[in-house]
Amino acid sequence: MPRPTAAQLAYGSCTVIFSTLAMLLLSQTSSGLGIAVITLSALALGLLVAVTVPLPKRVRSGSLAAVPAPAPAPVQERVPAQRETASVSASLSSVSSASVSSASVSAVREPAGP
Repeated sequence: MPRPTAAQLAYGSCTVIFSTLAMLLLSQTSSGLGIAVITLSALALGLLVAVTVPLPKRVRSGSLAAVPAPAPAPVQERVPAQRETASVSASLSSVSSASVSSASVSAVREPAGP
């Protein structure tokens, strides 16, 4: 039988203590037989809680769970439209206004979004 984990010991002990106090306070018994019954039932409840605490899953070397998950796809950084507009207007301002026709200005478009 495997040894109990720290979580099992903690949950079981807390259950025994709190359930004993609650049952003694609610029943208001003062006889020895009543206290013994409450104590035994609290121990049984604590044992039940300790056994049902989920254990961490162990990964076997031959199982499919040992295969690492694929890495997520890298996220492409999108340049804000303000930067694109500023770079286009800076390049257009360097060209003389006489050589830029309205057709070449209308050809500059913002890239389509993903």
